[in-house]
Amino acid sequence: MSNPSQHTGMIYLVGAGPGDPGLITLKGVECLQRAQVVIYDYLANEQLLAHAPADAELIYAGKIGGRHNQDQEEINRLLVEKGREGKIVVRLKGGDPFVFGRGGEECEALSAAGVPFQVVPGVTAAVGAAAYSGIPLTHRDFTASVAFVTGHEGKDKSESAIDWDRLSLGNGTVVFYMGITTLRSNMERLLRHGRSPETPVALVRWGTAPTQQVLIGTLGDIADRAEAIGFKPPAVTIVGEVVALRDRLRWFDNRPLFGRKILVTRAADQAGEFAAMLTDRGATVMECPTIKLVDPESWEPLDSAIRSMSDYDWLVLTSVNGARRFFQRLALLGLDARAVGTCRVCAVGPKTAEAIRACGILPDMVPSDYKAEGVVAEFAKLAMNGTRVLFPRADKAREVIPCELKRMGAQVDSPVAYRNVMPDRLPPEALFSLEKRTVDCITFTSSSTVHNLADMLGSDLLVNMLKGVSVASIGAITSKACRSLGLKVDIEPPNSTLAHLVEEIERHYRSIR
Repeated sequence: MSNPSQHTGMIYLVGAGPGDPGLITLKGVECLQRAQVVIYDYLANEQLLAHAPADAELIYAGKIGGRHNQDQEEINRLLVEKGREGKIVVRLKGGDPFVFGRGGEECEALSAAGVPFQVVPGVTAAVGAAAYSGIPLTHRDFTASVAFVTGHEGKDKSESAIDWDRLSLGNGTVVFYMGITTLRSNMERLLRHGRSPETPVALVRWGTAPTQQVLIGTLGDIADRAEAIGFKPPAVTIVGEVVALRDRLRWFDNRPLFGRKILVTRAADQAGEFAAMLTDRGATVMECPTIKLVDPESWEPLDSAIRSMSDYDWLVLTSVNGARRFFQRLALLGLDARAVGTCRVCAVGPKTAEAIRACGILPDMVPSDYKAEGVVAEFAKLAMNGTRVLFPRADKAREVIPCELKRMGAQVDSPVAYRNVMPDRLPPEALFSLEKRTVDCITFTSSSTVHNLADMLGSDLLVNMLKGVSVASIGAITSKACRSLGLKVDIEPPNSTLAHLVEEIERHYRSIR
């Protein structure tokens, strides 16, 4: 299509994919980032709307209560109207716009009105649902063909336009879209036209989403199985011998944390890596930050210490945040890693050591015990009398390290590198999930995350809302904070790292299956 004129906008029909927001194309994301208007439907993951500008107009054109909020003619008129207003519009459609998405009809309306449009393909439901179920639609040992078929033809059709003879004869894979309400009649038609009743069948509901549900049967019994458990749409039906491969190729919905909703209370700018580790194991992660990292009230104590780095014998960094803040401040003062000079560096924990190495320095000490007491035990092996130690810290850090090092005769300066403060509010969706008892596990990675959540909710309400929720604590100090508020700690790793915490959460849920 040609570029839009000064008075005519551009309509992008973008395939959102079948559910997993990561399956949208790069071009689809680029279109969303430029959109002035987003018109989205029922099957488009709402998380994708976060790619749109904050001031974009968002219009829901999907179903409400099982009925269409706007019929197709109204949607067509809306697209034309917004295009004629000179707007950049994204029509965000589940799956692919041109595969049972009525995208062709919308493009016809735009073409007739002279409004420019472009189509951005998406992963169609059949391909996504099959892949996430471990079912290859084609396989050289089973079939070389696949057919996509509507499971629910238009109400105005008195006769079926589907060639049931060709679908039924042979060994090709058949995928029905939108066919749960007509499942029995569709399966009976295949049987009447010659398909074997022993042909494997899979129903995949909410394919590629954390709520994915798969029901396996045969052509002869799948309708009875679906009715017995009340299997509901939206779903695709996959018919063919390739369905038998699911037992060997299943990878998505058999992950150890699949179907578990886990609340992460880390600061928003820290939660990403932890959330990714849980998501990779199949969990649905909901971020509920109970701390926010902000600058110290004054940078002068830390800046003064940095300018005098040559006076120190040891630099002790106990967290990734402390390491990043220290080296960021170093750079802002026009210095780099050379300013550390001959000062030896202690890194508490492998992640902190990794952050320090990224700045060009190899830590001289990495205690095997990540708690403050473990750090003190390592320094106790050295002659500390008269040594000068720089200990950049969080404002609410425990005093164990500076106090014990001073007791050994060291001179310790401990300027604040960052402060832990409470956010203004908790995310409403997290509170809603707790109230609805849909959270399986809550994670606490510091004492501050525990105490802040209690302060924001009230300790009594916190205990009540976490009834039946597994509490995962990163270590002994955090667990102590949990128990002081009346919480039972169900999960605690032997080593206080995120990786070990994730492993312990996985072990916990494996044990209760």
